[in-house]
Amino acid sequence: MQHIASSNQENQVNQKHKLHFKYLDGLRGLAALYVLFVHIDPIINPEMVTEFPLWFSLFLKLFRNGAFSVAIFITLSGYGLMLSIVRSQSRFIPGGIMGYLKRRIWRILPSYYICLGFCLSIAIGVFFLENFSEFRWDKVAAGVQFNPHFSLWDLFTHLLLIHNWSLDTYRAISPPLWSIASEWQLYFIFPFLLLPIWRRWGIIFTVFTGLIMGLIPVYCFNDALSSAAPWFIGIFTLGMAAADIGFSHKPNLVKLRQTLPWKSLALVFTILAFITEWRRLGLHLWIGETFLGFACACLFIFCTEQILQNKPLPRILQILEHPWAVTLGSFSYSLYLIHGPIVAMVRYALVYFNLPPLTFAILPWSITFFLVATFFSLIISYLFFLAFERPFINNLTKK
Repeated sequence: MQHIASSNQENQVNQKHKLHFKYLDGLRGLAALYVLFVHIDPIINPEMVTEFPLWFSLFLKLFRNGAFSVAIFITLSGYGLMLSIVRSQSRFIPGGIMGYLKRRIWRILPSYYICLGFCLSIAIGVFFLENFSEFRWDKVAAGVQFNPHFSLWDLFTHLLLIHNWSLDTYRAISPPLWSIASEWQLYFIFPFLLLPIWRRWGIIFTVFTGLIMGLIPVYCFNDALSSAAPWFIGIFTLGMAAADIGFSHKPNLVKLRQTLPWKSLALVFTILAFITEWRRLGLHLWIGETFLGFACACLFIFCTEQILQNKPLPRILQILEHPWAVTLGSFSYSLYLIHGPIVAMVRYALVYFNLPPLTFAILPWSITFFLVATFFSLIISYLFFLAFERPFINNLTKK
């Protein structure tokens, strides 16, 4: 009873002194926008590539690292979940394990299941149209970001959030949803495994353990569960480390926070991430993504220290605090959830139904599709956020 009372008191104190870093929202929003751009593939056939303007071809080459955005999300999750713990005196989750699980369920699952219902309704509509009319879902016209021809097993695994365990199911409905399952599973690894290790042996050992755990399926079991990206465990612990180093009062971590050049390290790790991701090197995905996780952790430590000392962020990083980026971050989860089917339907409408917008008179098809798909994805995602995500956030805040 004493522990519960103290946890409640600490939770109230944390609420009164709750920190809100706008740059985290901005980073989350820009990462979700990047994922959207990655998934807007304007190529219908290989011959179209030669039709692109040079500047547009160079622009598209910027969006070949969608997995990096997922690594950013995972690092952000580790940082955000660890933040309230390192700022408390008990070193336990405020509200206890059950409170933590209820908050995670209430925050993640309602919008996710509504998104699945949205995908299912499209699939049912396509089924009836294909069986009672001449309509056919053209995979080329619709792209690869949504497939209405999924099975009941695909739906079942998605409902249980285990579809990322198999290469046959993890991209079956809407490919972007695979990482939701991976992050959901990390929500259980965090309190039941990583936190006990952290409380017993500290953050350095926790990071080391997380990295090793994530690589065991890769190198000891013939890259088993590669569709689930088990190396995300290590990337998640890097976010935990950023929160611990940024707010710890332990002398060794305080010294670490004050002496290392975090801004420079963030830049170095970012460069290493892009070098090791270069496909011609043939390196495994975990290497580049883990380097980016290190870069994000260093960035979080640097930016947080700047803000706590009332210093402005460097000019290039101030874009993360721009109101547009922060607003985008507020509905980034909804954008990530439903942009796949939206992009597919926009592509289908423009190609299959031959409904070119007025911009065809000015811009080529590829650029027009990119702009229209971006517009509808942002608008519909924001409406989805207002209708199906924000009410649950508000209820969670009230509780």
